[in-house]
Amino acid sequence: MKRLILEMGTGNDLYGKDYTKAACRAVQDALHHSSITLFRSLGYDHRDMLVRVTIGVQAPEFVDIDRVRAELPRGAPEVRVVKGGLDSRDLENDNVSVIATAAVEAFLDINTGDWQLSTTARS
Repeated sequence: MKRLILEMGTGNDLYGKDYTKAACRAVQDALHHSSITLFRSLGYDHRDMLVRVTIGVQAPEFVDIDRVRAELPRGAPEVRVVKGGLDSRDLENDNVSVIATAAVEAFLDINTGDWQLSTTARS
């Protein structure tokens, strides 16, 4: 499998201290940065794509991985959650805003012998 795509995103939950909601929003942010025409243009099937998602939040144990996985519209998703992101504390109002980060990677099993990089410069 070769990694073909890497997108990053951030998401937050400002008032509910919901780590899953922030994680889902981070995934959606990353997905909205992509328009992957590679599959249609080259005849690849989206179902053949492995999608590896890494979520960073301050409390990984509070993220519902199945809900995050459900945010991925294509491919075979793998989701892992690690310590990262940021909790922004408002002590005056007794509130924690959760900020999550996401890295969404897409992999395809391609034969690299089928591809050749051009060595000529285009003008």
